[in-house]
Amino acid sequence: MSVSNGAKLVVLSLLCAGIAGCGLPRSGPNKSEIFKGSVLKQGDAFIVQVNSRVTQATSVMPSYGFSNSFMNAGVIGSDMIAAGDKLSLTVYENVKDDPLLGNSGQRLSQLNELEVDGQGSIFIPYAGRIKAAGKSPEQLRNEIAAKLDSQTPDPQVIVQRVAGDGSTVTVAGEAASQGIFAIERPTRTLSAMLARAGGVKIEPGQAIIRVTRNGQTGKVWLQDLYQNPALDIALRPGDQIVVEKDSRSFTALGATGSQSRVPFDTQTLSAIEAIAIVGGLSTNIADPTGVFVFRNEPSEIANAVLGRNDLVGAQRMVYVLDLTQPTGMFEARDFLVRDGDTVYVTEAPYVQWQKSIGAITGTAGAATALTGQ
Repeated sequence: MSVSNGAKLVVLSLLCAGIAGCGLPRSGPNKSEIFKGSVLKQGDAFIVQVNSRVTQATSVMPSYGFSNSFMNAGVIGSDMIAAGDKLSLTVYENVKDDPLLGNSGQRLSQLNELEVDGQGSIFIPYAGRIKAAGKSPEQLRNEIAAKLDSQTPDPQVIVQRVAGDGSTVTVAGEAASQGIFAIERPTRTLSAMLARAGGVKIEPGQAIIRVTRNGQTGKVWLQDLYQNPALDIALRPGDQIVVEKDSRSFTALGATGSQSRVPFDTQTLSAIEAIAIVGGLSTNIADPTGVFVFRNEPSEIANAVLGRNDLVGAQRMVYVLDLTQPTGMFEARDFLVRDGDTVYVTEAPYVQWQKSIGAITGTAGAATALTGQ
């Protein structure tokens, strides 16, 4: 029994209605749907077209640096003695038969690995306890010689500092070598100590150096440290140096080469660089007029962007980039992506049209099969 053309049309209409009711698959909202979320249309987000003024107002990046207590600390003497250090003491006496420190006939006496105690002192036979911490070997030599001079004629004293547990710093985190390192003549500054530890084992653009001293902490980008000698602070015994990996990231969604959470690999990251990292715009489906950056913006920045002063608390902001405009690529190059941003690229309108045609074509084929024609 054959089916009439009218029945075919009924079946086809029912299938098309089903497709329209279910909706076609897509990667996210289109441009018009995003704009419907604007506060101008009773939505809860401010939608802003990116221009040079907006770019300038939103160009805020993490500010790292050291406080005055770090910056004003001068380089310590390379041989400055500290509690925990070890000293080597050599005394030459101008007597042969009855030396004060050595055996008979022995003019040269050595005391090796004298440890400076927690109070910063050492004990020397016939000289007693002597404060050593905070002095140079030359200063300590003169003091010891003066104390021994009254007991042995014109003693000649040599004091050498052996790097011990006193003048040391700790290097940890993403440093190539981790451990406790002595502050010596070549390693009295932060960059020199990092070099002593073998540098960093992560990308330099992602490295942040944190230094903790006496309960205070300062941070600096590794690249800034190398580019700005003023940030190369002098070290102090007990400093804790930690190499950290930048934890910032953004999320890429929509018609891009890949959709994922992406870590920052440089201090600053522009919108055009963020798109490039995830493979650029998808050639077949992306709408270059609909590149959006979603962000919760602090009130002070939101007020500056919108030319207002009444907003309080974080504001939902949607920044719009149109890459087809004469300055669109420049705006995307200058607009900075920040930690936690969502970069979303909409699909071109014709993509949904193609999907609709494909769905209808498929539906028509299904209808033909059902009717047996």
